[in-house]
Amino acid sequence: MPQLSSPDRAASAEVGTSPGFSAEESRRRTAEGFATRVSALADDFPLPGGGRTGERFAALTSAGEQDVCVARLLEGHVDAAAILAELGGPPPRAGERWAVWAAEPPGEGLTAERSGAGWVLNGLKQYCSGAHICTHALATAEAPDGRRLFRVGLGAGTRPVPGTWQALGMAGSDTPDVRFDDVPAEPLGDVESYVHRPGFQHGGIGVAACWYGGARAVARTLLESAVGRGEPFTRAHLGAVDMRLHAAGAVLDQAARDIDDDPLDAAGTARQRGLRVRAFVESVCADVLTHVGRATGAGPLCHDERHARAAADLAVYIRQHHAERDLAELGGLVAGKGSL
Repeated sequence: MPQLSSPDRAASAEVGTSPGFSAEESRRRTAEGFATRVSALADDFPLPGGGRTGERFAALTSAGEQDVCVARLLEGHVDAAAILAELGGPPPRAGERWAVWAAEPPGEGLTAERSGAGWVLNGLKQYCSGAHICTHALATAEAPDGRRLFRVGLGAGTRPVPGTWQALGMAGSDTPDVRFDDVPAEPLGDVESYVHRPGFQHGGIGVAACWYGGARAVARTLLESAVGRGEPFTRAHLGAVDMRLHAAGAVLDQAARDIDDDPLDAAGTARQRGLRVRAFVESVCADVLTHVGRATGAGPLCHDERHARAAADLAVYIRQHHAERDLAELGGLVAGKGSL
């Protein structure tokens, strides 16, 4: 993983420096950045477990370091491509922008039912990142025989619900609820195959790579503050941040090697690996936010729009981690094996 260095302002133009906050402007800027990155993706962008997983994670980290909202949408697109490859669907075509809408919080949810020779989806799907810019989605829905994953073309029959994404952090990710009304859909894989495939665990680590990039972006403000200054407390905070970022990068690198060594999870270790990596990187991100905030005070959060957005975005994004629920599951796996 890359070393922390002073930012290239030209390279960081994607983050933006316009004064003030506008959710609509943030969404527009993110949409443009996402579309640009998708159009620039190489045809051979690495799939997880294909021998170049480290390159995949590094690309997601780089995107996160530039703008975590863009990275959130990019991660969804490349995750959709990986899911389609693993479950036997056709790959995304040029000009298409894909999302994965698989959150299952309490509430109405989506239902799937047969309609003639096909399927239709109805109901409400929450946390639909890229709702206004994506052209297609892989969405989970409850079918008569269980939960399935469906390929869906977005447009007629899908309607983002105004006012359902109130976040200031991650405002640009455009993640409202979406209403489905008799939307034609094509099932992908069998019942529960989305979560039972090895790639489900590999994909979760890809999200952590985006978090890591976001933490690096936040840390740059501390680096700028410490460069050329002998003040010991600022440098102590920088040392603590550097230690944590280095460790997170090493953990992601090792996870990439492990995935490439056992892409089909013959050893049965993918779930434990995913839980470990996500929990560790989330804790590093939280520590970076704390150290940078304590070292630099309110000034950058109040007067540096680039840093304020990066910190707010990361604080929201890492809440995708399931906290103690995931730690409890990890502890259960360790206890079941009887060894650390």
